[in-house]
Amino acid sequence: MTAATMDIVMIDDGIAFDGRTPEEKPLGGAESAFVSLAAAFAGRGHRVRALTNGGRRLHHGGVEWGNLRDGAPERADLYIANRGDRLLRLVPKALTTVFWIHNPAGYLRKWRYLSKLWRRQPILVFLGAFHAATHPSWLPPRRTAIIPHAVDDLFRKVVAPVTPPVPRAIFTSNPLRGLDWLLDLWTARVRPRLPTAELHVFSSAATYGAVGAAKAHLITPVIEQARGLAGEGVVLRAALPKAGLAAELAMSRVFLHPGTADETYCFAAAEAQAAGVPAVVGAVGAMPERVRDGATGFVVADVPGGGDAAYADRVVNILGDDETWRRLRDGALATQRARGWNEVAADFEALCHGR
Repeated sequence: MTAATMDIVMIDDGIAFDGRTPEEKPLGGAESAFVSLAAAFAGRGHRVRALTNGGRRLHHGGVEWGNLRDGAPERADLYIANRGDRLLRLVPKALTTVFWIHNPAGYLRKWRYLSKLWRRQPILVFLGAFHAATHPSWLPPRRTAIIPHAVDDLFRKVVAPVTPPVPRAIFTSNPLRGLDWLLDLWTARVRPRLPTAELHVFSSAATYGAVGAAKAHLITPVIEQARGLAGEGVVLRAALPKAGLAAELAMSRVFLHPGTADETYCFAAAEAQAAGVPAVVGAVGAMPERVRDGATGFVVADVPGGGDAAYADRVVNILGDDETWRRLRDGALATQRARGWNEVAADFEALCHGR
C-alpha cells in the first residue's frame, strides 16, 4: 500500500468543532492542529474521516467530518487518537495507531492511561524536544516520535510590512498564560518609557469552549484588568478567527508572551513569528524552540521574576528602535515560515512505513 491511498481516521472527544470552525470563530491550538492535519492529509490524496464530540456532519476541504456519537469505524490504515485516552479503545483493527498528545506527558503515569498504552501500544507523538523530555523513558509505549506542529498558510503568507509599524504590541494567547503579569509589566516598565505605545489583547474564554467556560471565574478578572487599562494604552479586542488574526499580526510590531512551563508548542508565538512579527518571550517550556533568541526575537530568563526589567528593555528596544525591529523581522521571515502542514502530514505518513 502506498501513502497516496491510505484510509485515515482521526478522532477527538473534546469540545465540538469541525473543519469549518476555524473559519467561523476562534479555536484552541490542539483543535486547530487537528483540523489542519486532516485537511493536509486530504490534500495529499488520502481518504480522511475526522470525528469529533458533537461536531457537524459535513464534507469540507476533502475531509469527511462526523459526529463521534454516531460511532467510529473498526478499520483504518492510520488511526490518530487526539489526546483522549478513551479513544485508544476505538478503531481496533487499525494497521497503525497514533496517540497524539499536546500537554506535558506526566499525566500518562496515571493507571487509566498506562493500562491503555500497554494494551494498545500506539506510537506516541510529541511536539518537540521539550515535550518529549516530559515523558519518562520507562513508560509505554515502545515507539515514540517527535513531529512539531506547523503554521497555517494564512500566517506563512502574510505580507509583512516593509516600513516599521507604529509602536503596537500584541498578545494573542490564553489569558491565563501570564496576561496579568504582562499587564502589570506594561504599565510599570514599558508604557512610562513609550507613552504612545499600545498593547492589543486578543484573548477570551470563548476560544476554549466548555473548558474556557469552566475557568471563566479565573479568566474574567484578567480580562477586566485589561479592560480597565485603556488609559495605559491597553486595547482589549475580541478573539478572532485565523484570517482576522493574521491581518492584525501584519500590523503589529512585537508579539509578547511570558510563556508557561507547561506550554509544549505555543501556536500564538509560532503564528506571530511566521507572520514576521518579532517576539519577546520567557525562557520556559517550548518557547526557546519557537523563538530564536537574538535572531527572530528575544528569549528572556527568569520571568516573571528577576528578569522582568530585562524583558521590558527588550520590548522597548523593538518598539522604539527601527533597526532592531527590521533585523528581527527579517530573521523571522527567513527562518520561521518554512514548515507547513503538508510537511507534518508527510511525517505522520512515515510512521506507517515501519509498521
